Amino acid sequence: NYQSKILSNIVIFIMSFGNWLFWNWQPSLAMHIPDGFLSLPISLITWAIAIALIIVALNQVQAKYQERTVPIMGVCAAFIFAAQMINFPIPGGTSGHLLGGTLAGILLGPWAGALVVSVVFIVQAVIFQDGGITVLGANIANMGLIGTFGGYYLYRAIRSAIGRDSWRGMAIATAISAWSSVFIASILVAIQLALSGTVPLNVGISAMAFWHLLIGIGEALITLAVVSFVWRTRPDLLYNPSQNSKISNSRPLVQR
Repeated sequence: NYQSKILSNIVIFIMSFGNWLFWNWQPSLAMHIPDGFLSLPISLITWAIAIALIIVALNQVQAKYQERTVPIMGVCAAFIFAAQMINFPIPGGTSGHLLGGTLAGILLGPWAGALVVSVVFIVQAVIFQDGGITVLGANIANMGLIGTFGGYYLYRAIRSAIGRDSWRGMAIATAISAWSSVFIASILVAIQLALSGTVPLNVGISAMAFWHLLIGIGEALITLAVVSFVWRTRPDLLYNPSQNSKISNSRPLVQR
């Protein structure tokens, strides 16, 4: 069925690209949140959130998106997978890396974007041991829900306020939302670690906030570069394209 086709295409694309990437970049691999760092209640709550997110996202993608969106989802997933392979160790027991959730949301919309990053996290944890299995729900919730949904709707609000159809409005909205999604997600991870008794809250927040403040700048620059390129070359590929798009013969990737 359509849902299976979506997931299988994304997984195949990631696996073929990730196999090459793993053997060439293996020394740089690190963990998201490792197994054993979250308490059972926190793990169960985040697993419930993650499962609900994936189920609703699959239903929304099936109902609203056209079939030709699937290849774009695969390409976006492979790019995010590659970007996330570069990890930065963080004092306090975890690591930081680029998320790509806001980028996925801007290109694909919040539902397809959340589905893409969720599949990326599952493949990373199961195949490449990048992140724990028992805490996979937390990684999906933190970086999928906050990174994709939070980043996208912040982007949308800022872009509407500054100038929906101007490059300036798009650029400012993209940079702020990409940075914010990384920073807020890092604070949420610190809170989860503190609630689980892994590290004190002040230690977790100071470590995560400082490093992700800097990582967020890189996320903002990369996201802005990709979105700007698409904006100037194929604006119809954006989930919420400019009304001034000059490509009149292109069909939208999502039914609105």
